[in-house]
Amino acid sequence: MLMQRIYFFSDNKIIMENQNIKELLEEAKTIAVFGLSSNTSKPSYKVSSYMQSKGYKIYPINPNEKEVLGEKSYSNLKELPEKPDIVDVFRRSETVLEIVDECIELDIKSIWFQLGVINEEAIEKAKKNGINVIVNKCIFVEHSKYF
Repeated sequence: MLMQRIYFFSDNKIIMENQNIKELLEEAKTIAVFGLSSNTSKPSYKVSSYMQSKGYKIYPINPNEKEVLGEKSYSNLKELPEKPDIVDVFRRSETVLEIVDECIELDIKSIWFQLGVINEEAIEKAKKNGINVIVNKCIFVEHSKYF
């Protein structure tokens, strides 16, 4: 069972070891992706398409989309038919605190803030509530390193 680890490129954060990232990706089966777009040129689409091709069930979270990658799109995590193993976030940093609140409410264990998505308050809140937090790393890049 994966124990809480924090990964962040900064001197004032604990570093999540690569072995723990690998373990997280091995254990996970479902990924909810905030900001997943049907625009095939967007990073969210490319990353999610790759993860889907590797066997992960993808749940798009985007109220502006009806369907992405052949999957129904949802407005929020509460609408999902199951609790995802990882919440992957492609949103502006200033919007992610409400995502963390939703993860806490639903007892979601891991949140992955993609490259450039950095909100100190959201990171600390997630950490204090026992959520695994990966920050400023790409899930596609990390997965392709190990598998």
